[in-house]
Formats: sequence, structure tokens, C-alpha cells
Amino acid sequence: MSATHLDARSGVGRWAVAGLVAGIVSGIIFAMFEMVMAAVMGQGFFAPLRMIAAIGLGEGALPPGPSIGLATVVPVGLIIHMVLSMMYRAGFGIVTSAISILRENRALLVGAATLAGFALWIVNFYVIAPFAFPWFAMANPVVQFLAHTFFFGTVLGLLLASRSKGEE
Repeated sequence: MSATHLDARSGVGRWAVAGLVAGIVSGIIFAMFEMVMAAVMGQGFFAPLRMIAAIGLGEGALPPGPSIGLATVVPVGLIIHMVLSMMYRAGFGIVTSAISILRENRALLVGAATLAGFALWIVNFYVIAPFAFPWFAMANPVVQFLAHTFFFGTVLGLLLASRSKGEE
């Protein structure tokens, strides 16, 4: 019985680590999409990192006339973004380990990850941000929908689906 418990536990751990690693990759893709879109829309390439860095540094990281320079904002924004990406996606990996149909059906796994990205957008921008981080209202909601749903959620699902292919 303890061997079965150990096997189940190591499966959860493997999926959590897979989610964490996929969170890093999807977090980078997500950030690059947001930064390119911000530049294209005339907000400046580093605008998304300024908003993320302001979570830890305060509103001094934000325009107009930010009092905290890019040399601080960029690394702090990247660290906060990557830690959140890894946490969210390790959690999704743990959920995946518990739901066998997600592990067995790659299309369903990609769909579930896409929905998780969509849910993350709703929670982050319409539940948490209005109260805790009101400056996120500066972000374009269409860009945020695309970034969270497809450039984070779908990418995560595709990465995890490629991992599950190796387990067959």
C-alpha cells in the first residue's frame, strides 16, 4: 500500500514540476506578447513590466514620471511575473495529476489549460486588480484576454500535452 501511495505522490510531483517548467516557458511567451503589444499600441515596451513591478515596488514604478528606473523595474517585474507564472501553473499541473481524463486526452488538456488562462484573466483583472492593484485598469482588456487565454493558457496546455505524450 505504501508503494502505491508513493507512486501516486511521485505522479503529482512530476505533474507539479511539469506545470512549473511549462509555467516558465508560457510566462515568457505571455510577457513577450504583452510587451510587443504595448510597444505597438504606443504604451512603451516595458509598460507591462512596470505594472507588474508596481505590485512589489508601489506606484512609483508607474508613469507618468516614474520615480523608479528601468534598472530596478525590469528585474523586479520579471521576478514577480515568473514567480506568479510558476505558482499558477504548478497548481494546474497538480490538478492535471488528479484528473485522469486530462492526462489521457491531450486535446482536453489543452482546452482545460486555455480555460484556466481565461479564468486567470477574469480573476486577476476583474476580482483582484480593482481592489488591490487599480493601475491594471490601464491595460487593454482585449490584449489581456488574448495574453492570458492563448499566450499563457493554450501554450501551457500544449507544453503539458507534449509531456503527456512522452508518458504513453
